[in-house]
Amino acid sequence: MKSILVIGAVLIASISGTAQTKNPHYDSVLVKKLGADDYGMKKYVFVILKTGNNKTTDKKFIDSCFAGHMTNMGRLTDAKKLVVAGPFGKNEKSFRGLFILNVTSPEEAQKLLDTDPAIKANLLAAELYPWYGSAALSEYLDAHDKIWKTQP
Repeated sequence: MKSILVIGAVLIASISGTAQTKNPHYDSVLVKKLGADDYGMKKYVFVILKTGNNKTTDKKFIDSCFAGHMTNMGRLTDAKKLVVAGPFGKNEKSFRGLFILNVTSPEEAQKLLDTDPAIKANLLAAELYPWYGSAALSEYLDAHDKIWKTQP
């Protein structure tokens, strides 16, 4: 909530032309580690994973590709490139899941996605969008690693 208030105050100050308040909690070491700009934000690529064009019913092939998909997600997380991932519930748009990738361009993101077996096999298709969000987004991963009981 504090972050939203700070971002809102920054936007109001910039619109009204008033001086911006300095953050008393500013941590220059963390800023550098996370690659944050003056607003605590950075560029990412937001990926929507959709059902691909491959309509195979070969269960062994599908299972192999999705096992590789999960392994690849782990590798990208370990490399600090995959910041957020998760599936969608059933929907009319064939959306299957999302990624937020810690890269600055869709071209960089595509290179990472090209390593995913389910995407390579066209079981999943990816839509990529430049996205601007909190540079601290990746910090939740350490906390998440302490709260799961059963590995997904």
